[in-house]
Amino acid sequence: MTSYRLAVVGGGNMGAALVGGLLQAGWGATDLAVVEVLPARAVQLREMFPGVAVTDTVPACSAALIAVKPYDVPAACAAAAAAGATRLLSIAAGIPLAALQEAAGPAVAVVRSMPNTPALVGEGAAGIAGGATADADDLSWAEEILGSVGIVVRVPEHQLDAVTGLAGSGPAYLFLVAEALMDAGVLAGLSRADSEALTTQLLVGSAALLSERGDPARLRAQVTSPGGTTAAGVRVLEEHGVRSAFLEAVMAATKRSHELGNH
Repeated sequence: MTSYRLAVVGGGNMGAALVGGLLQAGWGATDLAVVEVLPARAVQLREMFPGVAVTDTVPACSAALIAVKPYDVPAACAAAAAAGATRLLSIAAGIPLAALQEAAGPAVAVVRSMPNTPALVGEGAAGIAGGATADADDLSWAEEILGSVGIVVRVPEHQLDAVTGLAGSGPAYLFLVAEALMDAGVLAGLSRADSEALTTQLLVGSAALLSERGDPARLRAQVTSPGGTTAAGVRVLEEHGVRSAFLEAVMAATKRSHELGNH
């Protein structure tokens, strides 16, 4: 019987992104299996990943990635453990380590993660926390998987709510900023197409600059000449409490994540 290095339980967007990332990182197609119960999606996955086994039940495996809806997580963990998995990495929102461990059993090392949607293009940011039986090697294993589609930070489990509030929900905050800037460009007289193109590259370029050089306050100061156009624009943003709004947004999302994880 074939035993897979990793079974990805759930072939949705995030599960598929991680399969693609692992293949690009050098994993062999025969190392991986994807568990997908929807026939139409299973067909898509076979077309996307030739050579990767796609099945509707968890096959024999040494480890599993749990990428299903929260209500399906306990059954998925139990099925993976029964199939031989000794390590589990869950990317399901709101399911605490204690529940994952209970479903998988005490012999399985469990790691919980909060990834974000930029992982779909290989630019994700994720936090991980290990369960009681997870050691440094288990965390390194989880980092290898998630690191195929972005960066990974290790945090205590209680800080995963903050990871959710900042990095998990953060793309929506930035997309809202993008919408507003595109509308502002049109208001200032640009065509919609030009405003969208300029805004998109503005965010891509600024992110690259921040990633390369760090220190956003210094980078902002470099753009802001005394008495200039940028200073005028930043003054309006500060007057309208934009900085405070972001602080409050992250805190509200963090609080809501905690509430959902303790329902």
